[in-house]
Amino acid sequence: MEGIISRVESKDYYVLENVSLKEIRCVLRGKFKKDFALKKDKLFLTDIAVVGDKVKFELNDDGTGIIFEILLRENYLSRKAPKIRGASYRGERLEQIIAANIDRVFIVTSIAEPNFNNKTVDRFLVACESSGLKPIIIINKVDLDEHQQHFKWKNLYSDIGYEVIVTSKKNGTGLDELKSKLPENKNLFWGQSGVGKSSILNAIYPQLNLKTGEISNYTSKGTHTTVTSNLFFVGENTFIIDTPGVREIDPYGIRKEDLGHYFIEFADYIHQCRFNTCTHQHEPGCAVVEAVNKGLITEERYDSYLRILDTIEEDINF
Repeated sequence: MEGIISRVESKDYYVLENVSLKEIRCVLRGKFKKDFALKKDKLFLTDIAVVGDKVKFELNDDGTGIIFEILLRENYLSRKAPKIRGASYRGERLEQIIAANIDRVFIVTSIAEPNFNNKTVDRFLVACESSGLKPIIIINKVDLDEHQQHFKWKNLYSDIGYEVIVTSKKNGTGLDELKSKLPENKNLFWGQSGVGKSSILNAIYPQLNLKTGEISNYTSKGTHTTVTSNLFFVGENTFIIDTPGVREIDPYGIRKEDLGHYFIEFADYIHQCRFNTCTHQHEPGCAVVEAVNKGLITEERYDSYLRILDTIEEDINF
């Protein structure tokens, strides 16, 4: 039998069977886990199978299943694993895979409660671009935008080539536009805690009945409600992947000299630099810096680039 992993809980992998879409609790075949453990030591991977993986499995007499093959991934989205004790290898952070086989990524932000943070948005964008995924940006809670700041950010990201949808659950702004983008796709929603991912999805698909959280009065940040990624079938060959809200995001597996390729507005200038290993920071003859000085690349995006550049480890080996 074949299916797609809808959620992972400890050693249990829940699989939506392709024909019936019934969710079946499965485990991994022992030899499969042993073989992966040997690869993990070399590849720094943290997950054997993830939400979105297409798998082959066989049924047990009690209705549970055993996964014996994970089909080749078309793509996957990842980040550096959070900084916790034991989650490193030779001083390097491990890779945490969010989900696999994704058709569309929606980066969900809010204009207020919590406040819009373009530096965080840019980190999400780099993670998507480096995974070969073209994201759509959602600016949520615009009903709270007293000073209409969302226009600035919508224009900034639209001008460099990203699709931006402005939404509000309270007054329904943008929800029909967003819903029209979802059919026939596996859609992943990703963002900081508290920006309203689950609330938006509940408004579009009430049957999901996802938990929603409040904003902490002390930190002005969101509280975690989704603990692990979950894939839901919502009809019309359409799937939703709801992901845990994050407090920090560091793109994984990027070298300093490659980061500029994931800032899409750098593309017109990056090959004009004097050095092909230019990091667009201090080198002479840098066409990217010149474009910033001429106002062709925004200061906001260039500052994000420099901040991400500072977080990339010098000793990563690929």
